[in-house]
Amino acid sequence: MAAVMSVSLFTGLDKAHAQAPLNVNAAGAIMVDGQSGEVLYQKNADSLLGIASMSKMMTEYILLDSIKHGKVKWDQQYNVDELVWKISQDRSLSNVPLRRDGKYSIRELYQAMAIYSANGATIAIAETIAGSETNFVKMMNKKAQELGLKDFKFVNSTGLNNSEYKGSHPQGSGETDENVMSSRATATLAFRLINDFPEVLKTASTPKMVFREGTTDKINMENWNWMLPSLVYGYPGVDGLKTGTTDFAGYCFTGTASRDGKRFITVVQNATDGKGNGGYKARFDETRKMFDYGFTNYTKEQIVPKHYQVKGKKAIPVTKGKEDNVKVYTKSSINMLILNGDKGNYKPVLVLDKNKLNKKGELTAPVKKGEKVGYIKLVPKNGGKISFLNGKGANKTQVDVVAAQSVEKANWFVLMMRGIGGFFGDLWGSISSAVTGWF
Repeated sequence: MAAVMSVSLFTGLDKAHAQAPLNVNAAGAIMVDGQSGEVLYQKNADSLLGIASMSKMMTEYILLDSIKHGKVKWDQQYNVDELVWKISQDRSLSNVPLRRDGKYSIRELYQAMAIYSANGATIAIAETIAGSETNFVKMMNKKAQELGLKDFKFVNSTGLNNSEYKGSHPQGSGETDENVMSSRATATLAFRLINDFPEVLKTASTPKMVFREGTTDKINMENWNWMLPSLVYGYPGVDGLKTGTTDFAGYCFTGTASRDGKRFITVVQNATDGKGNGGYKARFDETRKMFDYGFTNYTKEQIVPKHYQVKGKKAIPVTKGKEDNVKVYTKSSINMLILNGDKGNYKPVLVLDKNKLNKKGELTAPVKKGEKVGYIKLVPKNGGKISFLNGKGANKTQVDVVAAQSVEKANWFVLMMRGIGGFFGDLWGSISSAVTGWF
């Protein structure tokens, strides 16, 4: 195990890393830092709940990944089959009606899915990528595992209840099954989507668009995310991400907003108002609570500066070198989104790489400038825990410690003379001790 030493950078009273004082009316909810994945608020975040059309975030992820790797092209044409035609004609569902003999580009199907939550268009994308929606559902569940989601089950690409497929739902699931995820898993998917493919926000933030503009099939699409700044429940900085509503899931919303260098991702599942009634307004009101709290109470702070040196450990001893020690410091800074005034709650802990030290705690020359010798991590003084959506988020709270300069290896003559000096020094010490003992 690595040697560990700690030192406090700042003074001040410890503050509890407590749950945000929010009363979010939802069966499940979560708020995270959209840049690091730090969990800032959670309510029943690991409960398996319906997600409805928020499922389309996974379809978006797989599509954008397929585009990136050249498996699908934006201008690729899709020929409408019987299932997609039937689903797209159901105007009781969110849809853009597609012609039975029509051809549509992947780009316009994607826009219909991301902006208008069009279900027929979503199935068309799934069929294009995987050959069938049944095969695509297998891809969805596999990708969920790869992304580190823990609580989930996908049974279709759209988020509809399987009963709405009227007997044509993907194989391997029941007639009335529906996609489910926890709030934490939903936030993790959203986090990966906007960080791996930030271009998704350009489409997700489009408030209105005309599908098939200039044709007799044109349809005005208004984004179901009514928190986009120009829509009815507009909120400054909102640029995504996905709504969802079914009888099973209730009113759901995965939102994201960016302002003043801060980005938050929020999830509400089965949101209600104060009287327990679900509705479009309820899901946006409950999301607004989290956004208001986040933007008002959190600040991005530099907790550890670049080239920071730990008090009492600014240098590490070196053996067999031209110099007998080497200065060390942090390679870069640590910046975190923290509660206002909470900077003093974080203690940097130095962890040295034991594999680079001998039994005396010395480095062995040569040592190169910039060579990593350990790292500093942040730990709440109050014994709390900084929680992230996944293990990689912890990297945001630590920084490499490196050698500030090079130390060359001493030549054989210098090492020999040091050995001789050490021998006579030990001998003289023994003689002195013996002589002192005579008297």
